[in-house]
Amino acid sequence: MTEHLLDELAWRGLISQTTDEDELRAALDAGPITLYCGFDPTAPSLHIGNLVQILTVRRFQLAGNKPLMLVGGATGLIGDPKMAGERTLNPVEVVHQWVERIRGQIEPFMSFEGENAARMVNNFEWTKDMSAIELLRDVGKYFRMGTMLAKDTVARRLNSDDGISYTEFSYQVLQGMDFLELYRRYGCTMQTGGSDQWGNLTSGTELIRKAEGRSVHAMATPLITKADGTKFGKTESGTVWLDAAMTSPYAFYQFWLNQADADVIGYLKVFTFLTREEISALEVKVAEEPFRREAQRTLAWEVTSLVHGDDAAQGAVDASQALFGRGELTTLSADTLGGCAQELGGVALEAGATVTDALVAAAIVDSKSAARRAVQEGGAYVNNERVDDPELVLGADHALAGGWAVVRRGKKSVGIVRPAA
Repeated sequence: MTEHLLDELAWRGLISQTTDEDELRAALDAGPITLYCGFDPTAPSLHIGNLVQILTVRRFQLAGNKPLMLVGGATGLIGDPKMAGERTLNPVEVVHQWVERIRGQIEPFMSFEGENAARMVNNFEWTKDMSAIELLRDVGKYFRMGTMLAKDTVARRLNSDDGISYTEFSYQVLQGMDFLELYRRYGCTMQTGGSDQWGNLTSGTELIRKAEGRSVHAMATPLITKADGTKFGKTESGTVWLDAAMTSPYAFYQFWLNQADADVIGYLKVFTFLTREEISALEVKVAEEPFRREAQRTLAWEVTSLVHGDDAAQGAVDASQALFGRGELTTLSADTLGGCAQELGGVALEAGATVTDALVAAAIVDSKSAARRAVQEGGAYVNNERVDDPELVLGADHALAGGWAVVRRGKKSVGIVRPAA
């Protein structure tokens, strides 16, 4: 017997709240249903937090349901209220450019063929010609101030020094209207989003109940955190983006590869389509042979290939091995080495710079005397070749693809520099 979708989602840790799980289960059993998830273009790229929602909707589609993927050309002009102060409002033309970029990031995860084909929608379509009077009369009349003020983010912002503008306060009206519009146009009866969006999700269900007399569904996924409770999806260099130009495939792969044993199984459940049996086998490996980091390598491969494709994932694997002397650096592309430089903090060298200068510039050692000692002791490498002259000048003949060269001390301390031409 095939496992019920909701049971699988619960096992994967993807259900935080639902409006009524029994009713949703019955609707799915009688299905297929049409559901939607919204993404606001408040940045030029989605990040791995958004990936939770994309993959969750994909699971619904694989179970036979019909997804609507909404990129908010209207709501993105406002942005939902944050806990920490007002958003900066971006120019209209910039937001519309970001709509297209984000649409392009979502589309590869969905299937647009068959009876349950996905559809991309943009709420700018039904809001651009709506007057303020129409919004207030036709939609606003269904919203109650007490309910709106009780929303978690709104309540916190009202009690903060910054307060909240009417613009951001009204966001929940626009998101609720999206659900109503999609219900009327496409028979959409479910919305999914992160648990921090719960107030906005229920704005839509309540609006449909009042305006149409119909009960519809909302499901929230939990916010993903680390086992120690700290925030997930950030590195020292910032947010982990889905855009390869903002977070390189190498840096993306390394992010997943570096996850802790305590977190990796949970992330495999959320971010991959591996089966329960496959993940359980990896859980045993974590317990019995954690030093092999097989679960982390599987996670890194699966998510990187999902987002960037197999070739980019293989490039990240090759780079990861080659940087530490276990592969051939000359086979790495300029894009791959550029991604490594972005992640490792690549630096340009002045003309005449020596290997001693390069080791210091790459922050592998903290002084020139330490760099010379590393060379003299046989522990310094340029492009995985041991060097024995601390005064060796790095030039164009040391440059790999993209003009980069790799310097290393021992097995673990590695950096990237750009020799002068």
